[in-house]
Amino acid sequence: VQLQASGGGLVQPGGSLRLSCSVSGFASDDYGIGWFRQAPGKAREEVACISLHDGTTDYTNSGKGRFIISRDNGQNKVYLQMNSLKPEDSATYYCAAEVPAPKPYYCSGYDVFYNHWGQGTLVTVSS
Repeated sequence: VQLQASGGGLVQPGGSLRLSCSVSGFASDDYGIGWFRQAPGKAREEVACISLHDGTTDYTNSGKGRFIISRDNGQNKVYLQMNSLKPEDSATYYCAAEVPAPKPYYCSGYDVFYNHWGQGTLVTVSS
């Protein structure tokens, strides 16, 4: 199983950015992908998650309202669209897989439930 996050960069406050997570090596679609972020000196937190089986999405308080998670099963990618970005959104963003996916599907919010991790991609929101 491999996950690879990309799409980070420098963006001005109020701007948008779309992160991508390429996934491979799964034996079935019974898994979920979560996006986490970790700022320096802070705990890692989940912002959004999606079931690769049926596309069910969920958001934590950190991701609700401005972030949109989606999937493209044909491309084996999961996206995180981030809008109206704020300086406090600056962090390293990670995608991770939870196998099997919880049922009913939801974001557990805890990284210990995720079995596989990609490398992070850095997002900096600054003028």
